Amino acid sequence: MVAVAGILVIAGVIIAIDVPSLLRKKEKKELWVFFILLLIGISLSIAQALHIEIPNPVDWITVIYQPLSDLIETLLK
Repeated sequence: MVAVAGILVIAGVIIAIDVPSLLRKKEKKELWVFFILLLIGISLSIAQALHIEIPNPVDWITVIYQPLSDLIETLLK
């Protein structure tokens, strides 16, 4: 639980540093992207800290391209 609190504190510091300048410049789209990416990062970090298994994106890519790889392999033999 200490790790989760640490992650949230660090996220708060990041927000305190970056958000005021985005608000001053009235960059609303950048602010939305910032919060979305920060939320994704915080979520993954908390899941990692709580030892929740996070699927590997490379496994998804392998599932998608494996049939194509098998086809090319049989054609080249």
